[in-house]
Amino acid sequence: MAENTEKIAHDAHPDLIDSTRTPSGEEAGTLSTRKAWMYRSFRIEGIRIPFYASPPSQLLLVALVCFLCPGMFNAINGLGGGGQVSAKDNNDANVALYSTFSVVGFFAGSIANRVGIKFTLSFGGLGYCIYASSLLCYNHTKNSGFLIFAGALLGVCAGLLWTAQGAIMMSYPPEGSKGRYISWFWIIFNLGSVIGSLIPLGQTLHSTSNSVNDGTYIGFIVLMFVGAVLAWTLVDSRHVERHDGSHVILMKHPTWKSEILGLLETLRYDSYIIALFPMFFASNWFYTYQFNDVNLAKFNIRTRALNSTLYWTSQIFGACIFGYALDFPSVRRSVRARAALGALFIITMAIWGGGYAWQRQYTRAEVTVKTYIKLDWTSSGYVGPMFLYMFYGFYDAAWQTCIYWYPSPFPHFPSPTSPSIKMPPQSHSHSIPRFMGALTNNSRRAANFAGFYKGIQSAGAAIIYRIDALNKPYMAIFGSSWGLLAASLLIAAPVVLLRVRDHVSAEEDLRFSDETLEEVVAVVTEEGMGEKDGRGG
Repeated sequence: MAENTEKIAHDAHPDLIDSTRTPSGEEAGTLSTRKAWMYRSFRIEGIRIPFYASPPSQLLLVALVCFLCPGMFNAINGLGGGGQVSAKDNNDANVALYSTFSVVGFFAGSIANRVGIKFTLSFGGLGYCIYASSLLCYNHTKNSGFLIFAGALLGVCAGLLWTAQGAIMMSYPPEGSKGRYISWFWIIFNLGSVIGSLIPLGQTLHSTSNSVNDGTYIGFIVLMFVGAVLAWTLVDSRHVERHDGSHVILMKHPTWKSEILGLLETLRYDSYIIALFPMFFASNWFYTYQFNDVNLAKFNIRTRALNSTLYWTSQIFGACIFGYALDFPSVRRSVRARAALGALFIITMAIWGGGYAWQRQYTRAEVTVKTYIKLDWTSSGYVGPMFLYMFYGFYDAAWQTCIYWYPSPFPHFPSPTSPSIKMPPQSHSHSIPRFMGALTNNSRRAANFAGFYKGIQSAGAAIIYRIDALNKPYMAIFGSSWGLLAASLLIAAPVVLLRVRDHVSAEEDLRFSDETLEEVVAVVTEEGMGEKDGRGG
């Protein structure tokens, strides 16, 4: 059996080095200059560092790209109004941003599958640089046209970047580690927002003004450009190998036609995902309230910078707690899914209940008069809203972590037209989920799921930013945020309670691809899986 499985892996990936034989001179030369280095791990002070083409290494690179691009964008937006005195023009730019994001995001999975992860991430990162440049320009010229154009362009770019990121985060990790991978990503990504928030905090430490200076925007522009360049250091998905020797499920020969049909196929045969759409829709809705109607409305610029730093720091704790809890090994996945749903509902009621008590203390009409004096961190009564804002950040991370994790344990109802699977004779002797992962090990389907998520999420953000731009009452915007969150959990509950499975078979997973089991199977030997050639990760 070991010989057969080794032969399968060799036939599927003949360009990988087999340590049990000596490669020819020509083959060795090709491998040493092309791909062999990707699969060499090493140790530093006794700590084993995953090889470059492993999921942990690739996820780290993606997290660093998001650290430098959307992480810095979050730091700007977290100040409220993009760091400006008034949120009006910034709201219009965000309406344009999320409007284009919602359209492009819905189809971005097909685009990412066709053009590749590296190009998608890098092009997406450039949009963040241009947006920060438009804010720098606005600081001097009040050119709202350029700001709105940059927002619309960023919507296109961000739709591509986040879809590529979602595909990697949902499809690269092994089945039992998805929650931890999501939390690791969210920790690194939010460190970008924390550090980004420290920039305006340091520059406004002794200021009581209500806007940031040029140096803040210039620093963001440089960091965002570095992030866009860093995306090119990723390896292609077909070269990624998990610690057990298995590979990511892809479409070997994607065309624009196959990817558009794949998008429609996902909607038709994974129709359960529609029950999660309200959660997607609500997931960015509350940002407008928190950033503009709490942070910008009530606090001066240095306190806004501090609040933003604390908000993103709290996200790190939220991601860590929920990410590791979702992978708790001694509890079945279906039980974990239900427990997470219950926990989300409890903290929704608790945290937003506290938010209701706070929101009752002020109105838009009160805080928008020119004589209104905004709170400083030295003001009496600041500690209560500070902790509320931190809990808002914790809640956001918990919500987003669960959304990324939830699609992974659902069964896939395959298309009758999907490619057939050529099963090796010995395949039924292995625990297939052990090396094939859960549903979203299929990178193609994960990209479509991520596109749905970001597209619908952005549609909600575009709507609420427009509502805020129309100066609707703060309490109305607060109520819509709390109501959407609670209602979306109730809508998702039947699917989470009844349809979550502990494992998804490889047969179901591969029907959404033109690959076969031989091309993604782990190398299995009597001694163990994925250890024959000394790789790890």
